[in-house]
Amino acid sequence: MAYGKIPESVIEEVRRNHEIVDTVGKYVHLTKNGKYMKGLCPFHSERTPSFTVTPELQIFHCYGCGKGGNVIRFIEEIEGYSFPEAVRHLAEEAGMPITWDAPGEGSSPRDPELDKSYEAHELAAKFYHYLLNNSAQGQEARAYLLGRGMSGKLIDEFSIGFAPEGWDTLSRFLQSRGYEPELLEKAGLLSAKNDGSGYVDRFRARIMFPIRARDGKVCGFAGRVMDDSKPKYLNTPETRLFAKSKLLYQLHAARSVFRKKRSAVLFEGYMDVIKAWSAGLKNGVAAMGTALTDDHAVQLAREVDEVILCYDGDDAGQAAAMKSIPILEKAGLRPLVALLPKGMDPDEHITRFGAETFMREVIEHPVSVTKFKLLYSRRNHTLIGEEGRKNYVMEAVGIVAELDSRTEQEVYLKELSREFELSLESLKQDCHRIWSERQKTRPDRDKNDQSWNNGRNETRRASSFPKTTDIPPLFKRAERHLLACMMHDKEVASTVYEQLGDSFILEDHVALAAYLYAYYAEGHDPDASRFISSIQDNRLEQLASSILIHEDSSSLNFELVPSNILDIQKETERMVLKQKIQVLKEEATRAERSGDVLRAAQIHLDIIPLERAIDVLKSKDPK
Repeated sequence: MAYGKIPESVIEEVRRNHEIVDTVGKYVHLTKNGKYMKGLCPFHSERTPSFTVTPELQIFHCYGCGKGGNVIRFIEEIEGYSFPEAVRHLAEEAGMPITWDAPGEGSSPRDPELDKSYEAHELAAKFYHYLLNNSAQGQEARAYLLGRGMSGKLIDEFSIGFAPEGWDTLSRFLQSRGYEPELLEKAGLLSAKNDGSGYVDRFRARIMFPIRARDGKVCGFAGRVMDDSKPKYLNTPETRLFAKSKLLYQLHAARSVFRKKRSAVLFEGYMDVIKAWSAGLKNGVAAMGTALTDDHAVQLAREVDEVILCYDGDDAGQAAAMKSIPILEKAGLRPLVALLPKGMDPDEHITRFGAETFMREVIEHPVSVTKFKLLYSRRNHTLIGEEGRKNYVMEAVGIVAELDSRTEQEVYLKELSREFELSLESLKQDCHRIWSERQKTRPDRDKNDQSWNNGRNETRRASSFPKTTDIPPLFKRAERHLLACMMHDKEVASTVYEQLGDSFILEDHVALAAYLYAYYAEGHDPDASRFISSIQDNRLEQLASSILIHEDSSSLNFELVPSNILDIQKETERMVLKQKIQVLKEEATRAERSGDVLRAAQIHLDIIPLERAIDVLKSKDPK
């Protein structure tokens, strides 16, 4: 199976060139524990090691958070890479030639022009930083930064610099080191003169903030003026290196903290991020002078589970937070909102009240999305007059109705009832009415967007198989043992395919079996790590690694395979019978309500043989 434009042979070579213990050992301290290696999980906080690496199978699995897979998946998770990026990273480490174009990655890092552009940016950042600290013009900018509460240590840590007023200071510096002006203009460092007679520095008389890509390389700049001239900030234009809709300031440094906290703090400005960093908040990032985009949210979703929005306390900042919430939710993130006094930004709050107060009163006590929406709505209504109060309450009830949890709804409705001296029951009725109307207009779709192969599984879904908790543990164990045997033995997989097909009880097990059938159909031999590479579903990868580690090869009993197949067939049959009985009972209830007593009686008679069949199956259950 090929992945995009990456040949499968390349993926195989990447895996062969990277012993998983060596790769994981660069990030996790591993100690030998029998045939396994164990350590503290890098993906969640824990005190007792639950992170396990199995050298024999070349896979990892964490018993705590459930993450698992092969060496490629580990690099994806630990570095926040996409699959193509992880393969490229490992290939470069192994000294393999990059001969493919992975989708969505842009040009190869070995592109000479791109390399020169990165080099020029790194050199420009050092040049600007030197000028800030050592030139006469730079002293004014340095004094400005110190006056804003920045320290010399922070200025050095973030490589903040200064672009002087001269038209060609950077141009002359870089050209003297062999960089062509045409390349520098394409990279966004220079601008072409209107008359076509040459080039000038793009940034002049501005404090310079280097912008780094996810790998830490400087890819652009944000230049800030020190007076009221416009624009206040000037960014590098869109280039091969710099795409502001995809870049997050300080992401390269925050990622290591993301892995532990599973939480990010999203600010509006560079100064906010830097001042928060000085306050001890190391998981802060900011968009590049633009509104939050889907690409930003997707990048964050690779690294964290929740995002705390810490935007300015003015109307514009709160409106921006409102617009960011659905973007984060769409990416599967849990948004929270840190509240600042009206008109104050994080930078000002830290400067005025100190780091400890900022962390304690703002960051450590964010509010839920619903609470923020209520507060935001309240700011837009005048609550002095009766009309304003009524309009706010009705809008607030509509906000509460967005919640699916009746308990959560009641919490907020009680607050409204107490504050405005209104009947809780009337508020509940209005809330339920709005909720019901929205349910009618909500488009039909799968409740589980990530369910395997929705089209092919439509029939199974329609049969309403029981939830995982309704299935006896015996049959779950039987299925897991059977799948483990299938992953270790091609002939077992063939036998299961012929006798059981997709009649597993758990839907995830159906999906995993389907991947195994396809894997062996392509002529592959049993190979756990290679099989896991063929699974293009994070949840199923983790399931496969969990089964392989829990069902150790030395403890597998292949003689159990026939009885396991029979057990699963019986349980599937019993589930189908239960579903038929449920349908008939509902039909009988409808007949009774319509007064058709004879029809209802006949249906109850039809149910009796089905219930007897279930009893027969139960009597044959293994003890």
